[in-house]
Order: sequence, then C-alpha cells, then structure tokens
Amino acid sequence: MRSSLRGAGAVASATALVVVVAGAWFGYRQLVQPACSGQVQLTVAASPELAPAVRAAAAGWVADGAAADGTCIAVDVSAVDSVDVAAAVASKHGVQLPGVGQASGAVVTPDVWVPDSSTWLLRLKSAGATAFAPSNGGSIARSPVVVAVPEPVASSRLGWPEKKLTWSDLLRQVSSSKPLRTGIVEPTQDAAGLSGLLSLTAAAGASGGDAQAATTGTLRALATGRSALREDLLARFPRSSDPTAIASGLGAAALSEEDVMAYNKGKPPIPLAALYLEPSPVPLDYPYAVLPGVDPAKQSAARVLFKVLTAPGFRDRLAERSLRAPDGGWGEGFKAPQGAPSPAGGAGGAGATPAPGGNGSGFLDPASIERAVSSWSIATQSGRMLCVIDVSGSMKQPVPGANNATREQVTVAAASRGLNLFDDSWSIGLWTFSTRLVGARDYRELVPINPLSGNRTRLERGLATVRPSNGDTGLYDTLLAAYQEVQNGWEPGRVNSVVLFTDGKNDDDDGIPQQKLLSELKRIADPERPVQVVIIGIGADVSKAELESITKVTGGGNFVTEDPTRIGDIFLKAIALRPNAPR
Repeated sequence: MRSSLRGAGAVASATALVVVVAGAWFGYRQLVQPACSGQVQLTVAASPELAPAVRAAAAGWVADGAAADGTCIAVDVSAVDSVDVAAAVASKHGVQLPGVGQASGAVVTPDVWVPDSSTWLLRLKSAGATAFAPSNGGSIARSPVVVAVPEPVASSRLGWPEKKLTWSDLLRQVSSSKPLRTGIVEPTQDAAGLSGLLSLTAAAGASGGDAQAATTGTLRALATGRSALREDLLARFPRSSDPTAIASGLGAAALSEEDVMAYNKGKPPIPLAALYLEPSPVPLDYPYAVLPGVDPAKQSAARVLFKVLTAPGFRDRLAERSLRAPDGGWGEGFKAPQGAPSPAGGAGGAGATPAPGGNGSGFLDPASIERAVSSWSIATQSGRMLCVIDVSGSMKQPVPGANNATREQVTVAAASRGLNLFDDSWSIGLWTFSTRLVGARDYRELVPINPLSGNRTRLERGLATVRPSNGDTGLYDTLLAAYQEVQNGWEPGRVNSVVLFTDGKNDDDDGIPQQKLLSELKRIADPERPVQVVIIGIGADVSKAELESITKVTGGGNFVTEDPTRIGDIFLKAIALRPNAPR
C-alpha cells in the first residue's frame, strides 16, 4: 500500500539501502578490478509502491558493475509521493498546479522522476512550465484504475462478477434515489482519483439532457466523500460483515488495481472487488522521466538504467509489488483480481494515454485534465469573488469562431456557465467597467457581493443585462476600486478575489497612471487580509506586461488569449487558481 508520509525522514530511510550497496561495491571494485573510472551519482524519485522494485533492480545492476561510457554509476532511489515531486518541480519552474500546494522543501528534484502517472507531466506543461521538457517518458510499469467496491455490495447491487459494467452504470448508481456511497482521493493530488474523475464526468457529460448540470451534480456527489489521503479513504470501507456496517461504509471509490490487491493482502473482514469499468479509464503508467538540466554523464547513466528497468526480468519484481509490466501483462507471482483483463491496455507514455470515454484510439488531451481539475476546484471549494467585466466599445467586436457572437457575448456566456459550478456557499458580486459609466466614474455595480444562496438569480439577471458601451477601457481606476471593495468586506477562511475580464490596455486619460495604481496597491495590501487578483485578457490588444505588473503586486495571475472562443476554459482555470499553502 502506498504511503502518504511526507518529509525528509521518510525519503532518507527509503534511500539508505541502495546507497550503501552502491558505495560498498564501488570501493570494492576499485580495489580489485576496476572496469570503470570515476563515479556518477544518479538520483531517482519513484512512486512509493514502485520504489522497492526500482531499488532492487538498481542494486543488482550496481552489484554487477553498473557503468555508462566507462564511468561507474551509483544509484540513489527515493520513495516519494508523486504530488510532492510535482510540487517541487512546479516551484522550480515558477508555476502553480491547482490543488497541489507549495513544495515543502523536504523534497529535492531528482535526476530521474518516475511518478505514478503521465498526467503529472501533462499538468506541469499545461500550467506553463515551458522549460519542463523531460526526456524519455517511456513507461516502466502499469496499474489499471478500477472502481473498488466491497464484495457484498458489488455482487448484490452491481451484479459482480458476471455483469460487465460501464461508467454510465456507476453514474446511475451514484445519482439514484438511494445513491451508492462514493469516495475519492483528492483528484488534484492523486492520479487514480483524477482518472476516476475524468471517466465519471465524461459519462455525465454524455448522459443526455443538461450535461453541465449532470457533471456539476457528479462533482458535488464525489466531493462529499473525498479524502485527502488514500489511507483515510481505505479506512472508510466496511470493517465488519455486519449488514449495518456494510450499509453505512464506503460503497465505491476509484483506486489503482495495486491499491485493491494490497488492501486485500491484509485479509480484511470484507474484501474489495476490483471493477474494470468500460471505457477503460486512464491507467497509472509510471513514466520514466529524465528531468531537464541533467548533465550528459547522468543522462547516459539514466539511459542505461532505463534498459535495466525494461528488461524482461523486471516483470517479476513488479509482480512482487502487485504491479503489471508496461504492456499490461504480468510477471511470475502476480495474482490478478477476479475479472482482471490480461493484458490491460498497451504501453503508455506522456501524451499517449487513451482518453476516457473514447474508443481507445484517441489520446488524452491535456486540456481535458485541466478542465476537470479546474471544475473540481471550483465545485469543491468556497470563496468570495467580485467579477468585473469590460464593456468598452471594443467588446462589440465579432468572434468568427463563435458564429460572430461579440466578445461581450462570449465573455458573458463563459461567466454564466461558470456560475453554475459555484455552490451556494460562494459569495459573488458583479461589476462592469469602461469609461464614465456613472458620471465620471468608470465602473458600475450591478450586483453587490453576497452569498449565492440568495444572490444567484440577481447575478443571472445582471449578466443578462451586460452590453458594450461606446467608452474606452478605464482599467486602473476600476481595478483599484474593485480591490478596495473586496478588501473592505474581507472574510477569513476563504479566498477573497477580484476576477476581471478585459480586451484592451488602460485607455483613460482622466484616470490614475500605472505607477499610481501600483503604489496604491502596495500601500493598501495587507498580508493578513490578502486579496487575489485574476485578470483574463482577451484579444491581441491586451498588454501582458501591463497585467503582470499588477498581479506581481497583488498575487493571483493573468491569463491572456488571442482566441476569445477559449475564454470558457480559461475562466475555469483562472477561478481554480488558489493561493498555494505549503505541503
């Protein structure tokens, strides 16, 4: 079972054996018959369930005289949760991953990273880590993502093991009048949880009727049973054969096949059935990623280690850890769960994972991951937000890719769709801005910031009234006033934010200049009452440098696109941006 322990102590204990073996053999070989000279120390961080197999293979390689290009190699293998390395890599590249949090400082980026899923590599690229270009990325192991269900529940309610089930079947169970109690490990931090989320929301989106309402309902149903740690989720499955315990325990959760096998090895009172739903969800594919910036000697060592970890004998080491080989087959000693396919899928790799809900011939679109993560973050968190929409004359410009709807119409439609994701715990208000909208003032309050429980209808009506004016873009005066408005009503325990849409640079001769805006924001900023500013720029006239100068002072982020048809996805991504707490 995978550990969720954090910190340097766990990392150090996980690496001690291979370091001792590598160092002892290196000294012995130098004394007896050196076949290589010098030494390259290769650091590898692997997902905890895989690390023992990697460590054993590396130790055997070192004992046999590990070398590359005539240089001796020592290998330091650490067992580190994928989310922790992802946080460290994101910090190094100056990006944020929604829901991941800041790097703790206890985890150092390795030379080679073997996360449990290629989705981590895709998320880092999508977040804007343009310099993050790991080499290789080939899979060294695999574990299908399954739906874990207590065996009595699986047989009585789902027809297991005879019936072949789909994600649509599960969705009907989740949304029935007597819903199946579902759980999920926080999908922003867990690859199996993310895979399950992608598959279930794909089923909801294809269910007919109001797809967005179905998807939002699914997100909220999952959110009620989410756990931050896998161990906490597993502990919620029934621990007694008593019918009451079974009825009140967790009924279903997306986990890896390895998770289920490891759980059942502990001989629990109620074993878990592993349901292999169709279409097959994104599996855990364990990509071997050599991180950018690694020197040539280490790159050579990493290439040879990859050959060691993809040699036929490594399958048996994987089988000992309840893991499959990259092609979905397995080695000696693997005891597959009832109903397990063999093999399970083909070899995976970054950017080459079959898409959920497809026919198996497509590939996972990074935008699908980003959309799922953003929607989850919005639907499961609470905040206080002032939405500010540009109504300057340029917002009348038609958008060819949106059937010639205006920029204003595209923006309002995106805001309206986003509004449906927020639950009633959010507090949201609405302003518009141009120049001289109310006398000499550049902005107009349409709806004050209040809880959606009583404000949703007013917001919907307010958005329906938004129309472009003939004015210019009074950006600076508006942004300062909006920041002050949110700060004045600041609420603890929530993200207090301004989200502003604009299609141009500040163009207000009567307003404050840029330096005055920045100095005022610095003066009134209060670290005890932070206000996050998110600016969404639309079209080619937006100055990214201008927006960055603002968000560097306030915190938050700016998102600029020349294609207004992308504003819906950008809005989701922007709203999902949360201040990252340390891990």
